[in-house]
Amino acid sequence: MNISVPGWKLDNFIQPSNVLLDHTDPEIKKEIVSLIAQYLGDEGYLASKMLLLDEANIKTFERQEQIGEMKRMRKCLLEGEWAEVDRLCERPMMKNHKSFLYAVYKQQYLEYIDHQEMQKAFTHLNKRLKPLEYLQRTPTEFRDLCYLLTAKSVQDVPTFKNWEGIAASREKLVEMFQTMVDHDSHERDGFVHVPPNRLVELLRQAVAYQVESSRYHPQITPQIDTLMRDYTALIVPNAVQKELKGHTDSVKCVEFLGLEGRHMVSGSNDKTVRIWSTTTGECLDVLTGHTSRIWDLSCTRDGRYIASCSGDATIKIWDVCENTKPCIQTLAQHQNDVYSTDYHPTGEHLASAGYDKIVNLWDVERGQVAKTFSGHTLSVSRVIFSPLGNLIISGSKDATIRFWDIVSGLCIKTISSHLGEVTSVEMSPDGLHLLSSSKDNSNRLWDIRMLRPIRKFKGHQNTSKNFIRASFAGESLVVGGSEDGAVYIWDREKGDLLQRLRHHQGLVYRINWNQKQSMFVSCSNDCTLAMWSYDETKPLHIQ
Repeated sequence: MNISVPGWKLDNFIQPSNVLLDHTDPEIKKEIVSLIAQYLGDEGYLASKMLLLDEANIKTFERQEQIGEMKRMRKCLLEGEWAEVDRLCERPMMKNHKSFLYAVYKQQYLEYIDHQEMQKAFTHLNKRLKPLEYLQRTPTEFRDLCYLLTAKSVQDVPTFKNWEGIAASREKLVEMFQTMVDHDSHERDGFVHVPPNRLVELLRQAVAYQVESSRYHPQITPQIDTLMRDYTALIVPNAVQKELKGHTDSVKCVEFLGLEGRHMVSGSNDKTVRIWSTTTGECLDVLTGHTSRIWDLSCTRDGRYIASCSGDATIKIWDVCENTKPCIQTLAQHQNDVYSTDYHPTGEHLASAGYDKIVNLWDVERGQVAKTFSGHTLSVSRVIFSPLGNLIISGSKDATIRFWDIVSGLCIKTISSHLGEVTSVEMSPDGLHLLSSSKDNSNRLWDIRMLRPIRKFKGHQNTSKNFIRASFAGESLVVGGSEDGAVYIWDREKGDLLQRLRHHQGLVYRINWNQKQSMFVSCSNDCTLAMWSYDETKPLHIQ
């Protein structure tokens, strides 16, 4: 899908969607079930396999059995294993194929005659051929079969004078069988041929694609230990890949546009929102309309909509698919500066908060406040949704963090252990941990279930009037800004400071990490943004 606004266009990137593979298509669903059934069978879970096929109402197992029987039938016909042929002729696949049975029995009879085994021929004629006499190819065929009991050879009777012998007639019988099978193939509409180990092979292809598509290609093939999440290279960025210039005042916020992170969006004191290419670092567009500084940004997961909040007491909604008028909505309910905003995981609601101490929950489609949450005694510096979208978490200058239930509107939890104003809150993707920043020169990791701090990250500076924020970077790292102009990277599990990266000429407000791109971007009051990636020529140490 091409998404564009004046002057720029998002990449024509193929997303894993129903357009690419419609999992609701009946044939695709049947194939998925067949893949799972094959894997269960290969691993020895035969009962589970049969239960799955039975519940899915797919007769795959029976079809596969029939293919095996067909292969055995062809082999037995060519080798003259008539006892096995007789057994296979009793199987369901031969039902309603009396003409073929007659041809098989006739072949056996002619071979008895050719070998001069007259007693066996006589018994076979009466037991097998006589009941099927009505299927004779000519009016005199059965009479000639009887006459062969007194003849010296098969070719002595007119009907079989062109008989070519045992081997040639067996091959013709196999051809007849194959024609019959091909004719019936349209009835096997439930059959799906599954190549060997197909599910495992598809998983290997998917993982190999993820490894190949990652920004950093490992020198040694990685050992994948889980299929529950996409592969990402464990990389600690240590160098500026690109510096992004264009803003004319402090850049207070930056977000990756959607989960893929192929574009970024930044907000500044110069009252503009800028959209950048992650690949080239080029500024693709400048969105104008706010009349005061922009404090925060949030994007929907698909990257289509951007929400920007400003000192002009409004939140503006921008549609990057809209070519002529990107700003599609302005939300105005706050009385003063709106310091923070965040999209609900579904994209249908928006949370906002600011100087007026109020947290608002917006119905985006209607453009109205759906619920208001009050309780903070000073301005609210940061507001976010929980990963499940059932909670709003807010951090305030009153040194507290509050958890709001969006259904009841009640504050269900409060953290008041900070010694300074709370400037930032972020939740881990699994919803089990909270990362907070405060003006006591610390970032803290909290266990949400126990409401207790489990780790503290220190070394940076955060004491003045600025909103210095910290965030998670993957599952192993914590990154944050600082008033000393450095980017700080900590080990999430140990709390150790791994890197202090210097580039900006002014304080760093925040750092935003993108898992897909394996990189982060920082914004500063030096009017620039910096894209950080890994450079193997530079050492990993605290500078």
